[in-house]
Order: sequence, then C-alpha cells, then structure tokens
Amino acid sequence: MTNIAVVYHSGYGHTARQARAVKAGIDRVDTMSGLLLTTEEAQDRWDDLAAAEAIIFGAPTYVAGPTAAFKAFQEASSHAVMAQGYRWKNKIAAGFTNSGAQAGDKLATLMQIALFAAQHGMHWINLDLPPANNSSFGSKEELNRLGFWLGAAAQSNVDEGPEIAPPEADLATARHLGQRVAEATLQFMRGRC
Repeated sequence: MTNIAVVYHSGYGHTARQARAVKAGIDRVDTMSGLLLTTEEAQDRWDDLAAAEAIIFGAPTYVAGPTAAFKAFQEASSHAVMAQGYRWKNKIAAGFTNSGAQAGDKLATLMQIALFAAQHGMHWINLDLPPANNSSFGSKEELNRLGFWLGAAAQSNVDEGPEIAPPEADLATARHLGQRVAEATLQFMRGRC
C-alpha cells in the first residue's frame, strides 16, 4: 500500500469531518491508503510524512487565512523538512479548507497552502471540477457547489455542529479531491519507473 498523508487542523470539528472525507476518497483507489494526522500529530511524525508519496493539507479559514495551529505546523516544517534536504521535494500536494461563509476568503487559505507546498518543491494537484450551482439549473447538492478550482472548499453554518456541517455536497467534493490526488500519485509514480 502507498500512503498519502492528510494533515489538517480543525478548530471545531468541521474541517476534521472534511479531512475524513478526503481520506475516504484516497481509500477508494486500489493500492492507496490514507494516513490521517492532525497538525499536532504530524509534528511527531516527520518520517512518516517523508515516506508518504503525497500530502494533502487542510485548515479552516479564519480571518482570511489558515489557523494559527496550521501556521505553527508550517513553520515547524521549515526545520524538520526543508533544513533536512527538502524531504518533500517532488511529492504530490493538494489542499482543502472550510469556513462559515460561502466564500469566506477560502481562496486566500488555499493559495497560502499551495505556496507552502511550492516552497517544499511539491507538485500541486487542483480540484479539476467545474464550478456548480451557478445557473438556474444548478443545485447546492452538486460537487464544487462553491466554485473553487485550487482545492476543495466547504462551508459550515456557524450555528451547526460537525455532526451536520459541512453538507454532503462539500464532503463529496472532498472525497473527489482525495481520489484525484490518489490517481495522480499513481500516475506520477508509474512515470518515474
């Protein structure tokens, strides 16, 4: 089995639910296995991250960017990964985020995560889904209902707990991202042989 790590921070549990959906998408692909780690756990498992073929990063969007806990993980990677000879170079990367608002400046978070991956020499995989729910025939039940390309975005109503939010369409979008990254990782690995 080839591991793909999902490293995430979740403040209230909504992004954790999204992370589990990303892992479920990875696990759909034969020979691929998702490794789910919080940012706190990941800081004790640098060798596991170095052994993974891909890493998918996730964080909620708070005040137009990733959470402080996710930023602490990013900063810790500078010494543990970059200073040790770019241990994530040429790995596949992708990202996801969640916020209370439908837009909520999630793009700013995804851009920061993509730049973080680029600084590690990683190859970014986008969502590869057209925007949905953008016509009179659209539906909020469609994949990519929020219309993001860079990564998977979810919206959780601020008065609903993680047992309800984010909605199924956003979880299906997260599963799509996990599966897409797993398939791209397989393609990348085969091309290296």
